[in-house]
Amino acid sequence: MNKYYYDLHIHSCLSPCADNDNTPNNLAGMASLCKLDIIALTDHNSAKNCPAFFEACGRYGITPVAGMELTTAEDIHAICLFEELEGALEFDTALQSRRMLIPNRTDIFGEQLILDGGDNVIESEEYFLSNATDISLDEAPKLVEKYSGICYPAHIDRQANGVISVLGTFPETPEFRCIEFNLAENAEEYIKKYKLTGKKIIVSSDAHYLTELKDRENYFELDSTADSDVEIRKSLFKYLKE
Repeated sequence: MNKYYYDLHIHSCLSPCADNDNTPNNLAGMASLCKLDIIALTDHNSAKNCPAFFEACGRYGITPVAGMELTTAEDIHAICLFEELEGALEFDTALQSRRMLIPNRTDIFGEQLILDGGDNVIESEEYFLSNATDISLDEAPKLVEKYSGICYPAHIDRQANGVISVLGTFPETPEFRCIEFNLAENAEEYIKKYKLTGKKIIVSSDAHYLTELKDRENYFELDSTADSDVEIRKSLFKYLKE
């Protein structure tokens, strides 16, 4: 078993609430400074910066994971991670018909920039990304699973868009194997109060600025000694799905 330090909830400049300095290469560079081994890009309701993110992580020897932060119909945030980039992009395409297309107000919410591997702007998302989709929390896990992904509630210890703050409790169904905390020190209280024993605990930054990435403190012990990103992701997803 080997330790892999991670941050699995990071936003790029595609997310309207994230800083434009959060380019794929800047994120990979900051993760390298933080001495992280695995990082996931999880923009709001989009995976369109994941190809550039994969290219950037390759330059720094960091294992990338393609993902997104899905906003459910209940306005709950859920992390969706995919074992392969292709699965994330296919899910992104399927998601487009499930979004409510409201024009983005750049003067209020900021730009939504899509970049290439060299951090050049190639496009911008016209419609606001953070609003709710018509995908329910019940539907999300099985839908994501079709694309070789895993879905779990984001930052359950926060008021804004956390599953507990929205529903008043942690739902019995659907069954989530993993739960994410924004602050590790909140885990014990929430696990006891909401009977979450047995679920895998993930602590991630939800970074919207480069300085918010988690330092080398949270890790998974994975049965992998491979240098290949593919093999490391395979071990990671095996662990998360067990």
